[in-house]
Amino acid sequence: MIDIKGFTIAYYGIVIVIGMLAGIVLASHIAKKTGQNPDDYYDLAIYAIICSIIGARLYYVVFRWDIYKDDLLSIFNIRNGGLAIYGGVIAAIITTYVFAHVKKLSFPLMCDTACFGLILGQVIGRWGNFFNREAFGDYTNGLFAMQLPLDAVRSSDVTKQMLNHTITKEGIVYIQVHPTFLYESLWNLCLLVALLLFLKHKKFEGQIFLLYLLGYGVGRFWIESLRTDQLLIPYIKYPVSMLVAVLLAVVSIALNVYLIFFKKKQVVETES
Repeated sequence: MIDIKGFTIAYYGIVIVIGMLAGIVLASHIAKKTGQNPDDYYDLAIYAIICSIIGARLYYVVFRWDIYKDDLLSIFNIRNGGLAIYGGVIAAIITTYVFAHVKKLSFPLMCDTACFGLILGQVIGRWGNFFNREAFGDYTNGLFAMQLPLDAVRSSDVTKQMLNHTITKEGIVYIQVHPTFLYESLWNLCLLVALLLFLKHKKFEGQIFLLYLLGYGVGRFWIESLRTDQLLIPYIKYPVSMLVAVLLAVVSIALNVYLIFFKKKQVVETES
């Protein structure tokens, strides 16, 4: 926390803001590079950021209602975390669609361009979880194992396996866990580089965004399986992020196949 004359600012919030600003700069740069008007993306960012924060928060609250049902005002306190990326992505997609429709711009092209900013925002934003000591996995003794003070994390995120392998240093008890925030940040960084390299080779508008959904979905499915703070679907108790990741990956593959092969076949038949 940073204290400015009695007003505290969480490091989590600072990191998120840095990620957003970096994402806006990158998206506007890509827009200029591809012959679009960068100002459209600055305008879009104003609406998309607000809607994404609301969407990410609502998504999180819906699947963690047990935490908020007795303290509704805490829903509005996001300084300590509690944002779900898929909720933000869904809200951003809807916002972009409405914006593109009103401005009479290409929705698929805007998704292609804006998703670069989104990915960079995720690369940076995940480090907010580090400062919040959240979004970690179960016990590990591997190369990237991270130690956290037991009394600094939510008790609901602590497993028996962690408690069976605690480490005590100078009277402080630590748990040793998978730094899943780091895994996701690195995965997204690799995905960002891959999509930047692929940009000149895309075959249709919207392909970059579809490949983002596929690439992120694959990584998120694996990483989510390691986490101990999963948002679960009521009754069936299955991680909602894993289900969404699979659905988006399947949709991405299906649309890529259709738009590359079937559309191409239709063009050839028309020309002949």
